[in-house]
Amino acid sequence: MENPSVVVKKAEGKEFSCDLVIEDRPVPEIDDDDVLLEKGSVGICGSDVHYWTHGRIGDFIVNEPMILGHEASGKVIKAGKNVKNLQVGDRVAIEPGYNLEADDYAKKGRYNLSDVFFCATPPDDGCLMKYYKHKANWCYKIPENMSYEEAAFIEPLSVGIHACRRANITLGDTVLITGCGPIGLVSLLVARAMGASKVLMTDMNGERLKKAIECGASETIQVTREQTPEQIAEIVEEKLGGKPNITIECTGAESCIQTGIYATKSGGCLLLVGLGKEMANLPIVNAAVREVDIRGVFRYCNTWPIAINMISSGQIHVKPLVTHRFELKDALKAFETTRRGEGVKVMIKCLPDM
Repeated sequence: MENPSVVVKKAEGKEFSCDLVIEDRPVPEIDDDDVLLEKGSVGICGSDVHYWTHGRIGDFIVNEPMILGHEASGKVIKAGKNVKNLQVGDRVAIEPGYNLEADDYAKKGRYNLSDVFFCATPPDDGCLMKYYKHKANWCYKIPENMSYEEAAFIEPLSVGIHACRRANITLGDTVLITGCGPIGLVSLLVARAMGASKVLMTDMNGERLKKAIECGASETIQVTREQTPEQIAEIVEEKLGGKPNITIECTGAESCIQTGIYATKSGGCLLLVGLGKEMANLPIVNAAVREVDIRGVFRYCNTWPIAINMISSGQIHVKPLVTHRFELKDALKAFETTRRGEGVKVMIKCLPDM
């Protein structure tokens, strides 16, 4: 194949809503403001798997074949005539979403709230392919001491950076994080780097809780379906010696949001990072009378330079979160591994790291 690409297509009468295939696509022709990249590494996100297994996320529906992938890095092999920030041979991390017009949100630096192009979000194709074109202004040169794998991990790390900045985490804060998936774990890394003194993490998966301890969690709680949100909140308070002033909810599960409200200190902040069902039953009066601020988090903005500096300086280590690696030709096995919930982050390697 000249340009093998991982694609989801609508399927009828099958276990999953979409077929997952590797097919050949033409090598993209670049415009004046684009670069053509040979992909380095691409991480598999839960949203990629969800489009395969369910065919949609909310109002974003796979009606036409779509290339997956949005956590990526690569090497510039061709540059458009207007490109000034990059040259052939540069290794880059790719920010997968960018605003399509200079609206009020973009002018204020919150371009994630604008009308955007975003890789692997219908109808936009993703970047899990050997050769991919992207706007040069949204590709960031990485230093020599950073691997393609680390550069691809900047995308999920950016969610953690954006969440922790929205929460205004600072020195001495105590933090509860619900969910020990990749986003929960990067939120832990960032919270610690920003000065949180204690971080407690919850999950149902004991292996992921072990990984949380390895990554710097102060305490963990392995929760069960039999426990009520109020009971879990009480355990959180007992383990931390008081209620956390910040909770970062990374699952989207209704019960975890409820736990976040009950557990957070009066006057504190609950960040909603995980996305679940559209409507949720919440103890909103409890939040209101205790002035617990509830803030949404949608992707990220203005995070790539910060993330590059944090990783390249050694302030944050993301390599331990990569637990499985596959070549591009074995991408279907990589998706099965992710679907089964094995490990933490599954990475597809397209180029060897230098």
